[in-house]
Amino acid sequence: MKRVLLTGCAGFIGFHVCQRLLESGYEVLGFDNLNAFYNEGLKDARLAILRGHAQFQFVQGDVADNEAVRELFHQREFGPVVHLAAQAGVRYSLENPHLYVQSNLTGFVNLMEASRKSQVSHFVFASSSSVYGANQKVPFSEQDNVDHPVSLYAATKKSNELIAHVYAHLYDMPVTGLRFFTVYGPWGRPDMALFKFCKAIIEDRPIQVYNRGKMLRDFTYIDDIVEGVVRAMENPPVRKMSSTKMGSIPPYSIYNIGNNQPVELTDLIRLLEQKIGKNAIIEWYPMQPGDVPLTYADITELSNAVGYRPKTPINKGVDRFVDWYRDYYKLG
Repeated sequence: MKRVLLTGCAGFIGFHVCQRLLESGYEVLGFDNLNAFYNEGLKDARLAILRGHAQFQFVQGDVADNEAVRELFHQREFGPVVHLAAQAGVRYSLENPHLYVQSNLTGFVNLMEASRKSQVSHFVFASSSSVYGANQKVPFSEQDNVDHPVSLYAATKKSNELIAHVYAHLYDMPVTGLRFFTVYGPWGRPDMALFKFCKAIIEDRPIQVYNRGKMLRDFTYIDDIVEGVVRAMENPPVRKMSSTKMGSIPPYSIYNIGNNQPVELTDLIRLLEQKIGKNAIIEWYPMQPGDVPLTYADITELSNAVGYRPKTPINKGVDRFVDWYRDYYKLG
């Protein structure tokens, strides 16, 4: 079936994945609660673009509302489900833990249970590089231990992976989790470093840089993320025979989806300065609780499974973001 349910459709990644699916001939039902986690008019603007597609339908609702989720599946049939809705933000999870439990745990189970009963063809969900915590071995591999998260947000994402495995094992439900690594690009989230730094530099305001900028992030351009998501969605895992006592391996996959080329925060700032034509005013701060010094994706598994290859170097991605920012905010 070419009808996809995509939760979090007005979010940064969800918006771009929706566009790609619609352009590829899919019918997409977008589900989003349009919460006020960031309020820059971006969600409404993204949604307005999606509404311009004849094959797009929008339903406003919250995945934490079990009745709303059940009604969604009662009225329609779906092929794949791409679950990108979540309460985002590592630092915000320290201040509002109950929001993360409601959205990222209760909401996740609501959607998985409805998908199981409807026998969807593939359940794809957003995990996060944050599950690796403060792991020292790099690059991060799907085979690494992820039992030591350093934020509640990371703990909810690890919990999602465990719950998803149970559904794949018990119900033969094809499930794929994608561990996103620092996604950036046009229409990005205002609470992310690139957006905040760009805005502050243009407005001649200071930027807050933690750990003296000695943090590395595997910045991954949004177009590369979308390519990986769609390829993964179109290639559901299958149950495989195993020599272990369990008898078989459930139809469950976890993949890193990153750029495989970490960039130091100070280098990102330099690229922004060059593109904008202004020097940043920097205020140095210590490492914040819940942050990690490094993210670095080993993307071998996803590359082998679906041919994933990120193509956008950081300098080109930053240029495209700044061009979008100037255009969107009409800065000339």
